[in-house]
Amino acid sequence: MGILRGLTQRPIAPPGRVAIRPRRVDFDWEKAPLVWLPNEPIASYLLGSMNLVIPEGERMMIQAFEQALPDVHDEKLREDMLGFMGQELLHAEAHDEVMNQVFTRHGIDPAPFNRQMQYFFRKTLGVGDDTDPRSTRQRLIERLGICASSEHMFAFVGDWALNADLEKFGADPQMLDLYRWHGAEEVEHRAVAHEVATYFGVGYFRRCISMLITWPIFLGWLLRAAMYLSRNDPNTPNIGYPRLLLEFVRAGRRGLVPGVSKWFWSGASTFVPGFHPDSVGSTAQALAYVAQSPAAKRVNT
Repeated sequence: MGILRGLTQRPIAPPGRVAIRPRRVDFDWEKAPLVWLPNEPIASYLLGSMNLVIPEGERMMIQAFEQALPDVHDEKLREDMLGFMGQELLHAEAHDEVMNQVFTRHGIDPAPFNRQMQYFFRKTLGVGDDTDPRSTRQRLIERLGICASSEHMFAFVGDWALNADLEKFGADPQMLDLYRWHGAEEVEHRAVAHEVATYFGVGYFRRCISMLITWPIFLGWLLRAAMYLSRNDPNTPNIGYPRLLLEFVRAGRRGLVPGVSKWFWSGASTFVPGFHPDSVGSTAQALAYVAQSPAAKRVNT
């Protein structure tokens, strides 16, 4: 499976909480394929859909944290928030590169879909236009709850990416490194959004409501983005949503994407009283991967 595959195996002894810091990376997308899992176009679209959805979602979270920062007086939490924001900014930029370099080179214009994402995350889930301080505060708390729910999903997908044996399907090394580098940092900072939401009073009930809202909507956007890639790839015949959903289930059973049951149980775990995101993934495994990520090492050599 190679050296990098060995690094993704979970270490037994996890470290304690570590300082979260952004790490610059350098990906070479000149030869990256659109169907980066050979002979698996639907699975490639399903995972590739994250490049269309994630950047604006991460910018929304950065904006929410920027709005929340003045009211955070816990220095450790502030430090974690700043590190989180720096990592999320670099994640958004990395996925922007895939849209602007890989997708466009293969004849797919990401701009129409990106405009939908901008409207959804900047308007629907943005700061809003209300000038009443109480309403503004409540909207911020709701957005922080959505951030926490979203981050749990990202940590779940990140942990899956670190442990999935996509090499056996011939995955493109650059694209695989993107998902594992991003996934590792999601695991690393998996508790920050949860702790910020808790700091602002998001308790059990609000957490459950946020999860019930966030996960179906986010999965819906991913499926819509996968369909957009499928319909705009000139080398793939058009398929409908029933076929896409069927292929999603099949791909999950084969280990090409996170399985449907795993999505469900990961979301359901947040309804357990006392839930904390530290139960997802391994910090030691995440740090071991980012230390050896080819894209990260390229910056430092």
